[in-house]
Amino acid sequence: MLISDRCYQLTVALQSMSTRISCENAQMASTQLIQCASNILTAVNGPLQERTIVLDLDSSRANTLPTDYDTDLESEWSNPNLFADGNDFSRATIDKNRNIYYQKQLANEITNQTNKIISLLTSSLNIQLNIGQNSTINTSQTFMSLSTISINSLSNKQIQQIDNAQFNIPSNININITNNSAISIRSIMNTLASFDKSQSNTNLSRLISLSILDQYGNQLPFETNSNQTIQLIIPRDQNLLIPDMILQNVTSTNTTLQNQLFYLSYINITNQLSISVHFEISPLNINLAYLFIYKFDQTPLLNSSINLIDGWTLFCPSSNLTNETIYKYFMNNQQTSGHQSLIFGLRELNSTEIIDYCSNNNNTNNDLPITDEKFNFTSNYQLRIYTSGCYYLDQNNQYKSDGVIVGSLTNHYETECLSTHLTSFAGGFIVLPEPINWSYVFANAGFMKNKTIYLTIICMSIAYIILMIFGRFKDKKDIEKLGVTPLPDNDKS
Repeated sequence: MLISDRCYQLTVALQSMSTRISCENAQMASTQLIQCASNILTAVNGPLQERTIVLDLDSSRANTLPTDYDTDLESEWSNPNLFADGNDFSRATIDKNRNIYYQKQLANEITNQTNKIISLLTSSLNIQLNIGQNSTINTSQTFMSLSTISINSLSNKQIQQIDNAQFNIPSNININITNNSAISIRSIMNTLASFDKSQSNTNLSRLISLSILDQYGNQLPFETNSNQTIQLIIPRDQNLLIPDMILQNVTSTNTTLQNQLFYLSYINITNQLSISVHFEISPLNINLAYLFIYKFDQTPLLNSSINLIDGWTLFCPSSNLTNETIYKYFMNNQQTSGHQSLIFGLRELNSTEIIDYCSNNNNTNNDLPITDEKFNFTSNYQLRIYTSGCYYLDQNNQYKSDGVIVGSLTNHYETECLSTHLTSFAGGFIVLPEPINWSYVFANAGFMKNKTIYLTIICMSIAYIILMIFGRFKDKKDIEKLGVTPLPDNDKS
């Protein structure tokens, strides 16, 4: 924190002399100061985002007895419930979470101070700029661009950053300012997104922000309607390694899974913040077509008499297969919001169905190829599922996902976000483990195949009921003993 304070003091000194120095000197000093601030911000967020190791000195300081330990009865340091992981009160867990707790407090302080430094540097550089001019700072940890334009030039403007990070402003902007006024546009990208306690999975994301400022450096409220949103492209770490696709040996299930119309799989999508889900299916035989169905929180059912699904699509080799021979399907965060699980089914289309529904655009009415016959896979395929998210930082430096939509251009290396407002944004990303084979679960849930499990559950249930009855009986006896027993009167007269 000492270094951050010194950077802030130097920034205040630069701002005080900004009218008396040249543009080149202001640019050079601003570059050094913003590099100082961003280095500290990355250093404090690195261990929290599990991108760097925790320093022994930091851990030691966090777990050293405070000087007021004996007098402060409400000290957070001595509250184990604050640092325990559920029922895990082990020393290692307490020490680890206590360090994270104080590291997060420090990160919030440094984030707030960094925002003040950026505001002061913006003021120092803005004095040197006329309409049409811009100033760019590009260091190893941050990118900052500042330009001055007229308000009329903001419509349909693209603000480009490095690594393909960008903001695309629509035409229907709503800013409370006169049309002939000059405004400043400040865009910033940090190499590592800030940490928070939610399940945002932003440790591989950049943090980008865009601010519209008036001539006095005050941030202008900026909103659009939901029909024309602001498009954001948030890149991820360029060193990101994508796990290989997982082979699905579905041909071996043709005989083991009886009466199953679809090969069903289950994934858990429970999250504090809304997420999008992305499917990638790579058939070993690229001439095959598939029907894909899904249902949230329930098992999808589709036959000639039942249609219990939330969505479906056809994977046809003539129209849906990418150059990498992959079928892709995408559900945005609005579709998954409020759901805990997703069960999806896949079946291979036969040759007749391929002709009827995939060849020569025959399926112009978007009809479903419904059948009552058991699935039959002639070839296996590979599968990869990953989730993404669009999040913005609120005033408490916590990520929120309301009002932001994950776009269809999202891929392994960047997230597309659609927003109606401007602030600081990050993108979530995580590749999911192999989904649970729901078809196998249903096919092997019988008593004869799981005697040990069923008998264990039955015995424990019976023992619980017996103990509950016995305990209730003893409770009644104890209540009777507490009562007053009347004695017969000796004086019978």
